[in-house]
Order: sequence, then C-alpha cells, then structure tokens
Amino acid sequence: MNTSLRSKVTPAIVLAVLCGCAARPEVPVEERSTITVDPIPTAAPAPPPSLTLDAYKASVARHIVDRNAAHTFSGRLPPMLPAIVVVNITVDRDGQLTDVRVQRSRDPDASKVALASMQRSGPLPRPEGLLANNSAMTFSETFLFNGNYRFQLRTLAGPQ
Repeated sequence: MNTSLRSKVTPAIVLAVLCGCAARPEVPVEERSTITVDPIPTAAPAPPPSLTLDAYKASVARHIVDRNAAHTFSGRLPPMLPAIVVVNITVDRDGQLTDVRVQRSRDPDASKVALASMQRSGPLPRPEGLLANNSAMTFSETFLFNGNYRFQLRTLAGPQ
C-alpha cells in the first residue's frame, strides 16, 4: 500500500515542480510594456444581413416608400380603407423587377397607382441568400390607400 501511494504522489510532485516552481525574473517598472486604449469607441461591426423573407420584404417596402414619398402617407390608417391592392412582385438575383401583377383589387385607379409606384421603385434590393437555385422569386405586398390615393405598405404599417 505504501508503494502504491508513493507511485501516485511522485508524478504529481514532479509535475508541480516543472509547472510552477521556477522563479520569474522581476521586470523594472520602466521596461514594462503598456497598451494605450483609444478613447473614442468604434462602432460594432454591422450584423450580417438577415436571410429571412420577412426581413427582405421589409427592406423592399422601405425602398418602395423612399422612391415614392410623394405618393405615400404616414400615421394611422383610416378606419375604413377606400382601396386595398395586393400585388405579386417577381424579382431576379440582381433585384430587377421581372413581373408585377395585381393579384387583388376592386379599384382600378388604385391599381394603376400601385403599379406605377412599383415601376418607379425598380430595381429593388438584391435578395441575398433567398434564391437557392432559382433565378427569381415572387412575393406579395399590400398597398393600403387613403381617400387621396396615397398609400402605406402593409409590411410597414402599424396595427389598425
């Protein structure tokens, strides 16, 4: 039993001696290196773009509104919307509009405004990471009109 304990303790002592018993030389204060920290903080890097369809649709909606500021309205939606137009938008890898069709509408004038707004908006942001093997993708957007044929996009509109 004495031999067994000795065979376990001896390697532990040798390991302790080799790992930490060497004395470290003292470095004079004048020779110690210092690190200067920039007092102006830098911005954190931007996160990678989201690859979700919802995030892409929000980016497209902001783009459409930016390109059509004279045809939009902000604030609360009216309690009764005079016109609602749903369009199907097909976009290629480069963000080029390849097709825009009215899916649903009861107001031909509102449909014309929605289609003209889409034409003014091209090209759209590129759908990074959303087109696996397809050369194009189709999604829908809903134009919500007030009485003056100005619109908000459903993707960006707040709750009613």
